[in-house]
Amino acid sequence: MTVSDSQEVRGDVVTSYKNAPTRTITAGGVTFAYRELGPRSGVPVVFLNHLYGVLDNWDPRVVDGIAAKRRVITFDNRGVGASTGSTPRTIQEMAKDAVTFIRALGLERVDIHGFSMGGMVAQVIVQTDPQLVRKLILSGTGPAGGEGIKNVTVLSHLDTARALLTFQDPKQFLFFTRTANGRRAGKEFLARLKERTADRDKTMSPIAYSNQLKAIHRWGLEKPHDLSVIQQPVLVANGDSDRMVPSKNSADLARRLPNAELVIYPDAGHGGVFQFHRQFVETALEFLER
Repeated sequence: MTVSDSQEVRGDVVTSYKNAPTRTITAGGVTFAYRELGPRSGVPVVFLNHLYGVLDNWDPRVVDGIAAKRRVITFDNRGVGASTGSTPRTIQEMAKDAVTFIRALGLERVDIHGFSMGGMVAQVIVQTDPQLVRKLILSGTGPAGGEGIKNVTVLSHLDTARALLTFQDPKQFLFFTRTANGRRAGKEFLARLKERTADRDKTMSPIAYSNQLKAIHRWGLEKPHDLSVIQQPVLVANGDSDRMVPSKNSADLARRLPNAELVIYPDAGHGGVFQFHRQFVETALEFLER
């Protein structure tokens, strides 16, 4: 196992995601790229990313908000962004890689925030390695076999085409509603993603994106898991109009998890936690520190 920094960290603890250095750690034959910020004490919160998401795709308001009180760790899983290896074609393999990364950092207990595909990965981790996870935040995601999840590939292709035709970012369509509020929130979110100008991550390769789509499709076709075995406290959050992972999946998760609470944001889509980042950060911190 090796650890290296791509740049020096000087002074006090890093408090801004925009300035968090990209580090690497090698374990299990993979060199993982990651960033961390916030206080060193307490249980760290590991963020698990969405489809086609690299380090620079996390909303800095959400990361900085959580990192004001908790150590936050974001990373590129195998084959994603600056991490080496080939991207798995199953959610289960992604979960194994995530556990390898977490343990490589010497962490024995973490909280996890999984957004979209990351929330699917988180559900597997908490079942395969329950002792590793203290609390779970699942946003914009759904259970194995959840309604409409197998349609993510078609929806992603359609909205990517629509974005190209209108010279927009696909996330404007995939993450946000087409109402005035949704359009404005999308533009603000996309502007925040550009705040970091130095040491930006590598973009996702087409093969990695294709493999992730296959993994999500398979997740959507799986038989439902027995979620009653997950005893950890879980916060489930989403917008009320999620097209990618239909919002009823969030209600389904909250109903089937023994120790869950549900937050639904109005006039919001898949990226509801980014549109309502202030409210989400406040709720998430209260949940994590309770």
